[in-house]
Amino acid sequence: MKKYLAEMVGTMVLVLMGCGVAVSLGCNPISNIPAVVGTAFAFGLAVVAMAYTVGGVSGCHINPAITLGCFLTGRIGAKDCAMYMIFQVIGAFIGSALLYLLTSSCEGIVGTGANDLQSGVSLMGGLLAEIIFTCVFVLVVLGATSKTNGATNNFAGLAIGLSLVLVHLVCIRYTGTSVNPARSIAPAVFQGGTALANLWVFIVGPFVGAAVAALIWKIVEPAK
Repeated sequence: MKKYLAEMVGTMVLVLMGCGVAVSLGCNPISNIPAVVGTAFAFGLAVVAMAYTVGGVSGCHINPAITLGCFLTGRIGAKDCAMYMIFQVIGAFIGSALLYLLTSSCEGIVGTGANDLQSGVSLMGGLLAEIIFTCVFVLVVLGATSKTNGATNNFAGLAIGLSLVLVHLVCIRYTGTSVNPARSIAPAVFQGGTALANLWVFIVGPFVGAAVAALIWKIVEPAK
């Protein structure tokens, strides 16, 4: 159970800190660019922090898309894959609940940092963005943590966190950046509205992107 609980705690921190910064700074990809940068770094730094906190326990997936990528490349079994995803979603709900309690008790601060299609972005555009950028992100994770890829796994936490910053800087304008179904499910349930109606984009897109990343990594993975 320790590795499942580690995934729960790690995902809780990711959602609380990443979405919390987005809400606190009023992240708007059109009118508040400094908040976009702050939000991108918040998610990246949360991943770095958790990688060096629970990485030795569970591997610090804290993202069902990463867990799917690891399953498809044979790094974890079906049971661990399912349990990781369940506990990641539970952790996301805890993080969102804490953020909801905070914002509900303050004036002028609203929302839970839920993902949604941004101004001018179609359903297809949002879906493509989530597929493309999840693929890039999961590919970095698979490569940086691979034992057959030299000494790169010594700096995996830093590489993964910085790549998440980069992904956010690009993708926030399209979808607010999910690349993580758990991070999207919980905030959308609390926020409702179009965030909940469009939630399928932030589940299907990341899972498809993760599957593509797993296929790419199987092709380019160095020989053992």
